[in-house]
Amino acid sequence: MERQKMLDLIREKINNRNLVSHCLAVEAIMRALAAELNHRAGSKKFDEEKWAATGLLHDIDYAQTADDPGRHSLVAGDLLKEMGFDGDIVHAVKAHNQVHGIPLESKLDTALYAADPVSGLIVAAALVRPEKKLKSVDKGSVLKRFRERAFARGADRQQIMACEELGLTLEEFIELSLAAMQGVDRQLGL
Repeated sequence: MERQKMLDLIREKINNRNLVSHCLAVEAIMRALAAELNHRAGSKKFDEEKWAATGLLHDIDYAQTADDPGRHSLVAGDLLKEMGFDGDIVHAVKAHNQVHGIPLESKLDTALYAADPVSGLIVAAALVRPEKKLKSVDKGSVLKRFRERAFARGADRQQIMACEELGLTLEEFIELSLAAMQGVDRQLGL
């Protein structure tokens, strides 16, 4: 499915602007992660468009499951399967919600698992700045906020640390994620 159709689908299923922005942020991070891992491998092993699509679609069921978080990501995975998306995308979407205990079986799974909360941490770091803009945030300020456990509590630090399973340090992962989000800051409204 082409990106514009996926974006239209997200906007149809999710009526919350901030959640749509979150999906766009995770899409950007996932694309950047695939590109970085390809660069490190010296090959095109990871499909950047597939990874981006996984990030964009990962919370497609959020409005539908908001009152029942135990169903979140399972409903999304089933919907994506019905729509004909590849099984690895379906699995990654289902596994990103740690409530289900679905094992992370691939780099795609791990990337989405880590990208989802880091996007929230970065947004929170931007929103506490006077400018409330991603451009005013740097890696150091995000790392400082990462260490403040009371800051952005919903951004699970252990989940973010899964970046190490991708061969990235926390610093590299935050730098890559921040740059990816800054690259789409206008779309995110930040």
